[in-house]
Amino acid sequence: MKQKIARSIHMVTKWVEDHDYKAYDPGDGNTSFLHALTFNNLLLERLLQQSVYRAPFNLRPLYGIKPHTSTKGMGYMAWGYLKMYALTKNMSYRDRCVRSLEWLIQNKAPGYSPYCWGNHFPFSTRSGKTPALEPIVPWSTLIGEAFLEAHAVLDDPKYLEIALSIGDWLLALPREKTPSGTCISYVSFKQSSIHNSNLLGAAMLAQVGSLTKNTVALELAHEAVVYSCSRQNPDGSWFYGEASNCRWIDNFHTGYNLDSLKRYRESTGDLSFDDHIRRGFAYFKARFFEENGRPKYYNNQAYPIDIQCAAQAIDSLTFFSNEDNQALEMAQKVAAWTIDHMQDRDGHFYYRDLGWALNKTPMLHWGQGTMFKALAHLAGRLEIVPSSAASASLVSA
Repeated sequence: MKQKIARSIHMVTKWVEDHDYKAYDPGDGNTSFLHALTFNNLLLERLLQQSVYRAPFNLRPLYGIKPHTSTKGMGYMAWGYLKMYALTKNMSYRDRCVRSLEWLIQNKAPGYSPYCWGNHFPFSTRSGKTPALEPIVPWSTLIGEAFLEAHAVLDDPKYLEIALSIGDWLLALPREKTPSGTCISYVSFKQSSIHNSNLLGAAMLAQVGSLTKNTVALELAHEAVVYSCSRQNPDGSWFYGEASNCRWIDNFHTGYNLDSLKRYRESTGDLSFDDHIRRGFAYFKARFFEENGRPKYYNNQAYPIDIQCAAQAIDSLTFFSNEDNQALEMAQKVAAWTIDHMQDRDGHFYYRDLGWALNKTPMLHWGQGTMFKALAHLAGRLEIVPSSAASASLVSA
C-alpha cells in the first residue's frame, strides 16, 4: 500500500509538471469560441457549459478550449508540495511549493485589494452567473489554508499576511442574518447562502481570528457555524444549501463541511459543536462509500464516480484519523480503489466514471491537484518516506 501511494504521488506530480500546470476544468465550457453565440444569455451559457461538463468524453478540443492553469489547482499543488516537504525535507518540494504560492500571489483576483481568487472563466448555474475572475469563498479559503500551513511549516510571515488579508475580504462579504446564525455569502456581489462555503469561511476566520485575537472575525466565525449546524439534518447530513434548488446531499461538500468544523474547533477551542461533528462524520462514513473503497457521489446513488469525491474523501478521512479509529483504514481503501481504477498509466487521474462510459479528461484542480494533496496528506499520516532512489527521481521530475 505504501509503495502504491508513493508511486501514485510521483506519477501525478510528474504529469502536472510535464504539462506545465495546465489542464482543463469541469466548468470551463464558456471559454469556447461558441460562447459568442450565447449572447450572454444565462440559459444559453448554461447549455454550453453543461454540454462540456457532462459529456462522456472530452469535447474541449472541438470547442476550441485550451488547457489552462487554475487558481485552485495551483493552491492544491502548493499544499501537496508543502505536505511532501514536511514529510521528506526534500528541498525540491519546498522550492516547488514556494513557486506555486508566488504564482497565486501574482494571480489574485483583480479589482480587489485583499487577497482572494476565482475562476478564470465565467461560471453559469441555476442560481445565476459568476463572472470570470470574480472571487468566490471556496477557492479563496482553500487557497488560504495552503498559505496558513505554509506560514506554519516555512515560517515566512508573508504567508500569514496573505491569510489575514483573505480574512479581511471575508469580513466584507454580504451576510444573511437569521435568528439562528449568520451565513457568509459565497460571492461578494450578492447574497448566496451555501453551507460548505459558509463553513469554509468560518474556518478561515476562526484561524486568522485566533492568531490575531480579532474578536470581530471570531464572532462571525461562531455565528456562521451556528447557521449551518442549526440547519444540519437530524441524520447528520447537510443539504448543499437551504434554497429549494439546492436540496441535494453529496460526498465532497460534506467533506468540506466536516473539515471546516474541525478546523474551527481546533483553532478556537470551542467544543460546543462536537455533537454536530460526530453525527456528520458518522453519516459521511456510512453513506458515501462502498465496501471496496469506491466513493459514491450522492447519499442515495453512486454515479457518477467523481475524482473530486475520491480526493476529498481521502483528505477528510485522513484529517479525522486522529480521532476516529476507522478513518485511516477507510482512507487507504479509497486511495487504493482510486489509484487502481482512476489513474492512467501516464499519471493523470480521470475525471468521472459514468457507469456506462469513462471520461478520462485531465483536469488540473479537479483530480490532479486535489488527489496530489490528498495522497500527500495520507502519506504523511502513514509516514511514507520515499526511498533514496525515489527521492532522486522526484527531484529530477
